[in-house]
Amino acid sequence: METHEPRVHAAWLPPEAFRSLGARRVLVHGEGLLVDTVLDEVSRACARYGGRVWHSPSWDVDVDLVLALRGAGELPNPAVEAARSAGEAALAEIGDGEPLGEEGFLLDRDGEVTVVLADAPAGLLYGLFHVVRLCAAAFDPARPPERHRPALRRRMLNHWDNVAVHPVMGQVERGYAGGSIFWRDGRPRGDLARVRAYGRLLAASGVNAISVNNVNVARTEALLLTDRLGDVAEIADALRPYGIRVHLSVSFAAPVLLGGLSTADPLDEGVRDWWVATTRRVYDRIPDFGGYLVKADSEGQPGPFTYGRDHADGANLLAEALAPHGGVVHWRAFVYDHHQDWRDRSTDRARAAYDHFTPLDGRFRTNVVLQVKYGPVDFQTREPVSPVFAAMPATRLALELQVTQEYTGQQRHICHLGPWWGEVLRFAPWGPGGRTIADVAVGEAGAGGGLVAVTNTGDDPFWTGHPLAQANLYTFGRLAWDPWRDPTEVLDEWMTLTFPPSATADPELVRRTLHEIMDDSWRTYERYTAPLGVGFMVHPGDHYGPDVDGYEYSRWGTYHFADRDGVGVDRSRASGTGFAGQYPPYWAQVYESPRTCPDEVLLFFHHVPYSHVLHNGSTVIQHIYDTHFAGVEEVETMRRRWRTLNGMIDPTVYERVAERLDEQVRCATEWRDQVNTYFFRKSGVPDAQGRRIY
Repeated sequence: METHEPRVHAAWLPPEAFRSLGARRVLVHGEGLLVDTVLDEVSRACARYGGRVWHSPSWDVDVDLVLALRGAGELPNPAVEAARSAGEAALAEIGDGEPLGEEGFLLDRDGEVTVVLADAPAGLLYGLFHVVRLCAAAFDPARPPERHRPALRRRMLNHWDNVAVHPVMGQVERGYAGGSIFWRDGRPRGDLARVRAYGRLLAASGVNAISVNNVNVARTEALLLTDRLGDVAEIADALRPYGIRVHLSVSFAAPVLLGGLSTADPLDEGVRDWWVATTRRVYDRIPDFGGYLVKADSEGQPGPFTYGRDHADGANLLAEALAPHGGVVHWRAFVYDHHQDWRDRSTDRARAAYDHFTPLDGRFRTNVVLQVKYGPVDFQTREPVSPVFAAMPATRLALELQVTQEYTGQQRHICHLGPWWGEVLRFAPWGPGGRTIADVAVGEAGAGGGLVAVTNTGDDPFWTGHPLAQANLYTFGRLAWDPWRDPTEVLDEWMTLTFPPSATADPELVRRTLHEIMDDSWRTYERYTAPLGVGFMVHPGDHYGPDVDGYEYSRWGTYHFADRDGVGVDRSRASGTGFAGQYPPYWAQVYESPRTCPDEVLLFFHHVPYSHVLHNGSTVIQHIYDTHFAGVEEVETMRRRWRTLNGMIDPTVYERVAERLDEQVRCATEWRDQVNTYFFRKSGVPDAQGRRIY
């Protein structure tokens, strides 16, 4: 097994994180590819920190940690067998008789021995990384037994990586961490050691699936399904030792583009046969292939509408081809008219996913996952949660998040997204106290669509461009494993791993400073950008930096309708587009009126006067001024706090973050000045505090 380590930042798996494990005596019991990975991880840790490792069958040795498959045979070691028996007894007591499953594990203590039990090799791998996260606490004699199983079966990242460099979007669309780790200039990048290191990071966070190319499938990318399938297989081979299954974005027009057919009509028998045969060849080459990801009839991508068919027809065509092999099709619900007339206020992009897909509920095959963005528009800093999640009970729905910070600072700004995702996951679309978005994603008996996110990684030495943006990727994986977790606890976990106390000059100062900078950073970003849920106000094209009217007269359907009297989009049933009525009765009523609508999404749902009084007592115009001044002050405070860590942490990390914070201060100031000036000139209302507005 290759042990070469790429020269990149170790992220949340620095060698120091393995100190507690590597200093002990460890026995690994079981067989399989992922068990070999466990053995390799333990062996390297022990070689570094002076511990010892044995792989069964073994003799009677004294150990501190046992990592064992439950179905593996007995060992000639009374102490180890006693620990295993204690683990089985603990599992019977706390496990309600349910199996651990393919990815679950038990952690228990028996006397001086810590034991990790799993039903399958993947569970043993996740159990190992749990021991690493716990550090010395995994060996605390008083630690009670714990059973861990992922709430979601599929925890998936989407790469928007282009094989061939796109003339506008480059090697990675909406990627802010350099080039692709998979592709370069039309060919495989060839750095499989880095791909393997990436798989290791993902497994340690809980991710178990990725798609390796852009959902906007161009000609070169389409060939990955056929002529260039070997390139995908190499990636799959590199990721398999860490339990990561590869998925592929495919073009709905592939039968025409690649197969020479005259049609891609999903009800055509020849098209059906082509997909069946092509999919069979994929599985012949990649037996554990995950399935297809499709963006269809959206932003110029081909789809079933061309043939007078609907999205259920299109998705079911691919699902039928995948079903015999256990594969799934992720079908994105991001479908809308991107040639809108800004003069027509009856057309509303926010309505599109609901209008297109809810009539199809119950028609999708069971191996179709409808992938729905968390909000109804497009990954904005603040949106209401998409009403689709409450409207399709007979369809497997996946929650789609965006880890890459397209609209949240592009990894040049510190913007920890965990708190925002936590709000989305806890949102109860049927009303307070009811089922949540997390419940919908999990589904009955864990059969829901899961969590999916557009990833933020690239070939940058820090993986994510901004070292602190690594926390967003890690947090996604941990929330995908357990969507009910507190994101602040996850952030603390990431800090402990990434900045191990034993490797920092002042651990308490480092931890406290990171929390002060990151805990509220999403809300800070929100304060100095688009106010009260109205969204966008960014430069068209690159989506970075302020341009209040950048999209106001465009075809993309993202408007704020600011005039001399007020601002916001009327989406009420009474006088607007009716979008508010797409929610179940509780929220439909709340969102319908400016008097009851939550302030943070007021302008998403209503066009109100600048003098409208918010629930906090401020007027809309004064709120805009106050939050934009406050946001800049908070970023300046972030920068001052970061400077206290100079000399306390890895200097390369310190310098990269310091440089990005300088840019964040500059950009936040630009946002403040442009937004405040724009609304001052629109409204004619001065700032009550007399601060400088240009």
